[in-house]
Amino acid sequence: MIAPRNTAFAEESAEVEVLYANLEKLKGLTKKIQGSLVRLETGGNVVKHAIGPIYSNTQSLQITNNNIDKINEAINRLRQPLDAKNREEGIIRAGPQTDDLAQYLAAMKRVDNALVDLTSTNLKSNQKAISEFTSLLGTGNTKLQDLLRLKLGQHVNPIEPLHYLTKDLPFPRIPDESIAEIAPICAAISSAVVHVPHRGEGGSPALKIYADIRGPYITKSAQNLSLASLNTLKRRAGDGPYKQGTNGIGIYSNALEAFVYAEWEAITRIFTGDHQGLALQMTCRSVMAEYSKTLRELNQYIRSNLMTDCFLAFEIIDIVSAKSFEVARKTGELKSLFTEALRPVRETAKSSLSELLEETKRKAASITMLPPDGGPVPLVNEVMSSLTTLTSFAKPLASILTSLGDGNWRSTSNATSNIPLDVNPDSDALLSHFILDMIEALMISLESRSRALHRSKAVQGVFLSNVFCLVDRAIRSSELARYLGSPDSISRIDTFRKRATSTYLDAWKETSHYLLDVQYTSGRGGTRPQSGGAVDSSAIVKSLSSRDRDAIKDKFKSFNASFDEMVARHKAFYMEREVRSVLAREVQAVLEPLYARFYDRYHELDKGRGKYTKYDKGSLSAQLVALQ
Repeated sequence: MIAPRNTAFAEESAEVEVLYANLEKLKGLTKKIQGSLVRLETGGNVVKHAIGPIYSNTQSLQITNNNIDKINEAINRLRQPLDAKNREEGIIRAGPQTDDLAQYLAAMKRVDNALVDLTSTNLKSNQKAISEFTSLLGTGNTKLQDLLRLKLGQHVNPIEPLHYLTKDLPFPRIPDESIAEIAPICAAISSAVVHVPHRGEGGSPALKIYADIRGPYITKSAQNLSLASLNTLKRRAGDGPYKQGTNGIGIYSNALEAFVYAEWEAITRIFTGDHQGLALQMTCRSVMAEYSKTLRELNQYIRSNLMTDCFLAFEIIDIVSAKSFEVARKTGELKSLFTEALRPVRETAKSSLSELLEETKRKAASITMLPPDGGPVPLVNEVMSSLTTLTSFAKPLASILTSLGDGNWRSTSNATSNIPLDVNPDSDALLSHFILDMIEALMISLESRSRALHRSKAVQGVFLSNVFCLVDRAIRSSELARYLGSPDSISRIDTFRKRATSTYLDAWKETSHYLLDVQYTSGRGGTRPQSGGAVDSSAIVKSLSSRDRDAIKDKFKSFNASFDEMVARHKAFYMEREVRSVLAREVQAVLEPLYARFYDRYHELDKGRGKYTKYDKGSLSAQLVALQ
């Protein structure tokens, strides 16, 4: 067993010796490598110190070279605008032609760009070149403005708006092919104006040129409609209250609106941004000035004929307000011009309400003679016709009444007061209050005149009843009923009917007074009168003294005379059909039961001879019925 173990140990010892031998060789190689690295590092340092200055000089040369390249590029850029002047000057000074307009506009654009480049360098040496380019651009701009005038001037022959309105045709517009040329011309002018001094309003000279040419075209085209609006008003002088739609201002306003829309369509395709609104404002300024002048002249006429023509003011407010809203909604412009044009008419409309009240009172107070037969006066129909017409303008009236405040129309000093207003007023209620105030002013004023001018209450009662009848008839047969249907309104108006009826019945008091007798319940008068059942006239007459009998006879005679006189007067009075019927029934309701009672008690005095009792109950009733 020992021999094998020695053999294995001998082999392991041999391997170890080999490993030690390899380790010695590795140590020797490591020393050689270390020596080589030391020598390499020493050589690198030598090279570094030798090459360093050369590398630094090379970097400096590269930076210098790059700077030279940039300078060359800048010189080239500076030379380009100067070179452009020679290339574009011939084109620009030759002027634009329709067939080469695009080339001309391109040349203007290049000069514009060159001027921008020159200006951005801020070099003093470029000032002369900048001046030359500015002059060249100004020359080109002037030629473009002349061309723009020429292009726009081809489409400014005045038109007849009525032809287009009556046939529901669109108003003429600038043709598409012309817009295709005009739009880039305006753009070039607007671009050049940054460098070229100009006079006038803000924006581009193109705006002024457009407005100067298109504005007079619209104004001339609409001129006849302005004259027609004034002439139709003058022709209707003295024809009673203004009737809605009979003045030409509606057609004039429709035409103006159509012109605005036609221009707006062209402007939005020609100009951009804020220039669009400015162009429309400038273009429409002259026609709006003429429109405003027309409204002022209409307003003067309205103020001179307020009772009959204030309704035109309400119609104008309705029309112009609607146009202002629509135009502003579609274009965003011109609202202030419409508002300013409408201002005088609106102020007249506001003051007209108090003026209508005062004028009604003045006209009633100025009446020096009333019909002796109790007939009404024309003022009643005039006022009621005015009020009926007023209801046709509920929309503009709502605005006016709301701005005034409830009841502030009762005084001219309140027309412009600063009294706090209801933030959410009922416009129908305001209008009903105004109508009631007008009716009360009319009836109270006429009642006062009747008391001053009519001697008898019979005539007063008939006159006031006729007035009430005309008022009531006008209310029931018109839109006024819508505003006066509330219990309060009915009660306020019915007060005048009751007062008129009472006044008329006062005239019959003397007649009815004869039917009143003294009945004695004790003393010499004898028996107590029966309170019910049949009346024994014979017994009552027998119980009378001769003096009482004579008094009753006189009462019958006086009643007969007074009754006949009142019947004759009643038939002679002028009464509206409804008035005659109502007053007759009222008289009958008072007189018939009194006479029946008196007749039943004392008819035996006459014993059927008709000497004292001219009328029996039936004949008297027939007479009263005949009064209707």
